[in-house]
Amino acid sequence: MKTELDKINRYTRRELTEDEVYTFSVVLCDNDIDRDGERFTDEALETLSTLFLGKTGITDHNAAAANQNSRIYDCQVLTDDTRLTSDGRPYKYLKASAYMVRTDEKRSLIAEIEGGIKKEVSISCTASRRVCSICGTDRTKSPCSHINGKTYGGKVCHIILDGITDAYEWSFVAVPAQRSAGVTKHFTDCAHTHSGNFAPDDNHKLIRELRRLAWFAGGKSAVQAMSIACKGKTAGELEELRKSCQRLAAESAAPQLTDEGDSTPGNGSYKV
Repeated sequence: MKTELDKINRYTRRELTEDEVYTFSVVLCDNDIDRDGERFTDEALETLSTLFLGKTGITDHNAAAANQNSRIYDCQVLTDDTRLTSDGRPYKYLKASAYMVRTDEKRSLIAEIEGGIKKEVSISCTASRRVCSICGTDRTKSPCSHINGKTYGGKVCHIILDGITDAYEWSFVAVPAQRSAGVTKHFTDCAHTHSGNFAPDDNHKLIRELRRLAWFAGGKSAVQAMSIACKGKTAGELEELRKSCQRLAAESAAPQLTDEGDSTPGNGSYKV
């Protein structure tokens, strides 16, 4: 049976000792309805538990390499038998174990974690399906008339996120979307195209995604420029801009900590 240190050393260039590392646990996300009126399926949580192994921890989703502070070495979906979700389902959550190397620079961060200051987190991942909880329509393919937060037949409308295809990073944040942990979600195209008619909240979703894509590409200045570029655009124009940004991101992106045909991360996954 692998020890905690064995799991950590899967991601290191040399074997670290117990005195060299600081470890902590964090709830990444859960299956409850979040502040955005969205929730993960149980299957999505299971997929994320695999995809988040080896993923880096940063702050405020600032993707600069210098902002990396920790890495996940273990991840699992747990059920809290004493709690139900807001819509009455068994409550499940994704719990991760992370490590960081003890250095002089990390002392303040470790103290803030221990003191409960650095606590709330948010994740960045890809969900290919966004299903209306009322009618079952996949909004990545076509819109429906139901509005998030409104009640229909005694049920509150929300979006069910499924079809997780990738996980990027997780961050310490001040105000997460999820009440128990926090999540920043990133949606991609499915094989079908939009009809051109969008639900009322789709413009906001598209602009949020464009700002996130801009952040990954160029940080705060790129986000500001994208915000200006989005002003006055129709849903269709925003969708075309999103597709262009995703194509550019795909051309320049490199996979993180993945080895084709081998589930065990190796040093070849790093660019040194």
